[in-house]
Amino acid sequence: MADICPICGLPRDICVCGEIGKEQQQIRVRLETRKFGRPMTIIEGINDKETDLGRLAQKLKSFCACGGTAKNGQIMLQGDQREKAKNFLTKMGYPEQNIEVQ
Repeated sequence: MADICPICGLPRDICVCGEIGKEQQQIRVRLETRKFGRPMTIIEGINDKETDLGRLAQKLKSFCACGGTAKNGQIMLQGDQREKAKNFLTKMGYPEQNIEVQ
């Protein structure tokens, strides 16, 4: 017998809870100037209970070819990576209208 999701009641292989969770998040991608005038892209608003921020940050760093980290519910990327980060998040399944670029 297949495992049943306790949230939606559907079998785990067709569970839609993760997709619904992605649609309800408001993500902000903004640029911040750090020490010595260096730009830093900050991504916040991703629910860290449903998503492993460290793993997502690792994939973002690889996609954008930059350094960065994930801490305090934020992903920080070195440099101005706003458009690349938005494109990557839409490819990961987050709706484009829920991603605000500042």
